[in-house]
Amino acid sequence: MTSINLGALPASAVSAQQESRVKAWGFTLLLVFLFVVNWADKAVLGLVAQPLGQELHLTASQIGLVGSGFFLAYAIGGFLAGPINKWMAMRWSLVVLALVWAACMLPLLVVANFGVLLISRVALGLAEGPSGALIYTGVYSWHPVEKRGLPGACVAGAASIAKIALAPALAVVIAAWGWRAAFLTLGIIGVAWCGIWLLSWREGPYGELREGKRPAPGGPVRQPSVRWLSIFCTPTFLGALAAVFAMYAVVTVILTWLPSYFEVGLGYSRLHAGTMFGFPSIAALSAMALSAFVGDRLIARRASTRILRGVLPALGLLLCGLAMVALPYVRHPAVAVLVVSLGYGMGTIVFPLLNAAISQICPPQQLAGTLGVFLAVMSVGGIIAPYLTGRIVDASSPAAGFALAFQIFGALSVLCAVIALLTVNPERDAARVMG
Repeated sequence: MTSINLGALPASAVSAQQESRVKAWGFTLLLVFLFVVNWADKAVLGLVAQPLGQELHLTASQIGLVGSGFFLAYAIGGFLAGPINKWMAMRWSLVVLALVWAACMLPLLVVANFGVLLISRVALGLAEGPSGALIYTGVYSWHPVEKRGLPGACVAGAASIAKIALAPALAVVIAAWGWRAAFLTLGIIGVAWCGIWLLSWREGPYGELREGKRPAPGGPVRQPSVRWLSIFCTPTFLGALAAVFAMYAVVTVILTWLPSYFEVGLGYSRLHAGTMFGFPSIAALSAMALSAFVGDRLIARRASTRILRGVLPALGLLLCGLAMVALPYVRHPAVAVLVVSLGYGMGTIVFPLLNAAISQICPPQQLAGTLGVFLAVMSVGGIIAPYLTGRIVDASSPAAGFALAFQIFGALSVLCAVIALLTVNPERDAARVMG
């Protein structure tokens, strides 16, 4: 059947189509790698929390404050995604941001104290804030709306890839050469990415139609802009925001505290704790890829996006919340690792599926700004969660403190999952906004 269909097309058309898909996934993977670096920059604090805290005599509350300070700046930076996308071509905006990330790795190599740690992490958060929306916008420019679940899962999976691939490598670097070597390594990787990016990037046919740019065959026709509030006040935007807010709180607790929980809460060695940091990410990467791949296939066959980009992610978040709530009742360390890993994996499907839903309810030229606000408000969960977890741990034993924190954020996830289940419907709201 496939050979007959391809044979019915001119050879040049088949070749051009194949070349376009290769380019689409090539650029997608290049942007995914940048997001891997982005998440490794975030994750390094969790990996060095114990040796850094011991050398600088930091309390758990101080380390949590640094984590929360990062995510406060990250939230503020997210609101800059729209203006940056308007003022600067993506080729240059992402290079500037990546170079700033690399620069933020260096101050601690020169002067190591709490103030420098806090300032450098806040600066990093501000520079990383706009990147998520810009990276998704760049990826979506190469994929039509009905096929954005899987590439979105690849971007969302960058966090998992960072913890599966880079975190164990960084744990070995830390064990061999100390925590400073991890910061230096990440700075070098970020600079190297910039060189590859500048030599290769092109915007895809499904992106914003800037002035003077002609639409590609099969690409989007430019739609008139709509009022921002008409997007932000839709039930889909608000319900999806509640879901990703709760899950992002869980993500930031895992990111900042999971190695410490494995080490001081469950009794594993530092090297084993750093290595097991990737277990929840393996579950997350598998869940996101499977849900997005199946979802894209079904949506291409006209299945309901209400079900696949609304109900499905809400159920994943619900299961994650229930797993976190049950964690304090788990007594065996290996079972606790399993519960955290599976619960986290099921919850993370909210990111690619709900980001794809958001891309469905706004015109292409407003996508970066819409995602910028969406991801910025989402990251507020990261402002609260790491610091609150640190306070809870300081007020009790490590094992009990970490388990209680996971339970609190699990209960929040259950509540927000119910909200998303009742509200997210991108088909309905796209018709309202752009109809």
